[in-house]
Amino acid sequence: MPNKIFYISILVCFVCITFSCSKQEILSTSEKEWLAEQTSVNVAVYPYYPPYQFINKKDSIDGILVDYFNLIENKINYKFQKKYYSNWSLLLNDVKTKKIDVILEMQETETREEYLNFYTKFFETPFVLVTRKEVDSGLHFSEFLNKKVAVPKGYSIDDYLKENYPNLMINNYSDDIECLRSVQTGMSDAYIGGRAVVNYLIKSEGLNDLKVVNKIDFSYIPSIAVRKEEKILNSIISKASKAISNEEKQAILDNWLFDMVKPFYKKPKFWIIFSLIFTLVLLGVVSIYFYLQFKIKQKTKELRIAKEEAEESNRIKTNFIQNISHEIRTPMNGIMGFSELLKSDTLTEEERREYTDIIIESGKDLIASVDDILEISVLETKQSKVKFSKTDLKELLERIIAEYTDKAKEKNLEIYFKNEINPGENIILTDQPKLYKIISNLVDNSIKFTSTGSITIFSYIVENFVTISIKDTGIGIKQKDQDIIFKSFSQSEKEISKNFGGLGLGLAIAKEYTDLIGGKISFSSKENEGSSFILKIPFTPDSMLNNLEPTTTNSQERTLQKHVVLIAEDGEINFLFLRTILTKMIDFEFVIYRAKNGQEAVEICEKNDKIDLVLMDIKMPIMDGYDATKQIKKLRPELPVIAQTAYSTEEDIERALAAGCDDFLAKPVDRKILRPILDKYISIFKK
Repeated sequence: MPNKIFYISILVCFVCITFSCSKQEILSTSEKEWLAEQTSVNVAVYPYYPPYQFINKKDSIDGILVDYFNLIENKINYKFQKKYYSNWSLLLNDVKTKKIDVILEMQETETREEYLNFYTKFFETPFVLVTRKEVDSGLHFSEFLNKKVAVPKGYSIDDYLKENYPNLMINNYSDDIECLRSVQTGMSDAYIGGRAVVNYLIKSEGLNDLKVVNKIDFSYIPSIAVRKEEKILNSIISKASKAISNEEKQAILDNWLFDMVKPFYKKPKFWIIFSLIFTLVLLGVVSIYFYLQFKIKQKTKELRIAKEEAEESNRIKTNFIQNISHEIRTPMNGIMGFSELLKSDTLTEEERREYTDIIIESGKDLIASVDDILEISVLETKQSKVKFSKTDLKELLERIIAEYTDKAKEKNLEIYFKNEINPGENIILTDQPKLYKIISNLVDNSIKFTSTGSITIFSYIVENFVTISIKDTGIGIKQKDQDIIFKSFSQSEKEISKNFGGLGLGLAIAKEYTDLIGGKISFSSKENEGSSFILKIPFTPDSMLNNLEPTTTNSQERTLQKHVVLIAEDGEINFLFLRTILTKMIDFEFVIYRAKNGQEAVEICEKNDKIDLVLMDIKMPIMDGYDATKQIKKLRPELPVIAQTAYSTEEDIERALAAGCDDFLAKPVDRKILRPILDKYISIFKK
């Protein structure tokens, strides 16, 4: 128990001591009262000695001792009255005449110790010798005793030099900057000042042609000075200075001195920025890596899909070619075989009629296969044209049903037709042959893949579309094949071809023709239950058909006009190619002349005023296309001349146009580009 009481007592004492120390006041009551009674305590500030005190870019006073004195003011909770000086001699005079109580920065000397006390000697910097860069490095102060040395007047270094080196030639200036400038301009041979001040001024003022050559045996120790007769004020400054910890002093020095001379790679800011940049670069590299990995996977997937599609396409086309052989040989065998049998004299009349019917049907099957191949070829090369005309939809559907009725009866199938279109709306504007082919292929497809049951055809109008639905009770379409049934050569399997026949082009042709006439085709199907194909084509009301009729009549009444074209071309193949393009051009009829050089072209144009257009090759013998065009334009300025050449740079085009050509074609000539040029310069019809 006594031990416990002892330890508790020690703990209580420790807490009390700690608490009392933390609350200890720096100044005594009398010192606080003295400060409160003062109207002002004047502090002299000379802001021309960086980095201790100076005017910064914001026109405020800054520096080491400014921060230190602000700390003193915070410690004693009192703001001194600051008086700023721009002349050091005037400041010294005011100190001696007792107009100033405290000097923010002053070097301690024997003379000044007579009337001032000095505090805060926590920083020391050696005085150094500064010269121009061309002066040899390593020179000592003794080698400048017979030269001009610049120092600020009234500074401690000025007093030191005059006292210790009375014969030294000293050039006094108002401040350190003027001293350094005098060395720079050659008015002084050297300058002596504190190293910290020298380093700061050379860097901040851009005095790059000056350098520090050596130091001297004298140091600058800045202090806060207080007039000796102010006893209480001395006590206050002393207590406040002692209350400033070493950590606080070091923080001030680090802020103003050591950061200035630290290498950039030792500064926290550098490493923060470096880490940020490194992180961003790393993130960028990682992002690029993952993006490239993603693109590689994406491209690999696309290539794999493309490879699979190419292989599948190749497989389907191989099967298709094999199927063509079968589909063509089968009817050919029927035609040739039964044609041979017809030669026999022992045939009855009934047998002869039967063989003849077989030959006719085989011929029809052969023609149907060839037609399908030709049609899909035209569609694949985008050469199919659309010609709209008035079409009686009901009559067209009835004709198709009549055509396929016998074929359906052969399989015991019924074809039903349900027309829900009003009698006045049966006339539509469409490409009749293509619509006939679409519906025929769909009906034929339904009959082919239906063994029992029926095929039902519906027709009705919904939302400005004529809709034709063809529903069967056949084998349906497997789920895996539903995405490819409209593609060329994509009949589901070889077995289907064997069991049902055909090339597998019917639905592909139907889809292409539907797109050409501006319609839509879709389907729904269940395996072993049947399929339903829905065809939608635009419906044009009868009133619009009547408005279109006069235009159609006028177009039919117009007749094509023959145009005379001169092809100036020395190359035989190029001429034949152009002539072939022109002769096969729809809606145009041409009479074509040829010139094998520029001179011939000029002569033909001179003799024949019926020429409507000239296709002018630029590079030709005897006379080139440029000169020929110039002469032709002199004879017939209104005659269109179209330059055509393998040289198609901007300079070539400009030169051709400058020669008088109206337009330009690059070889090889593209029909899609030639047609608009013909439309531009010559008319299709006679008015």
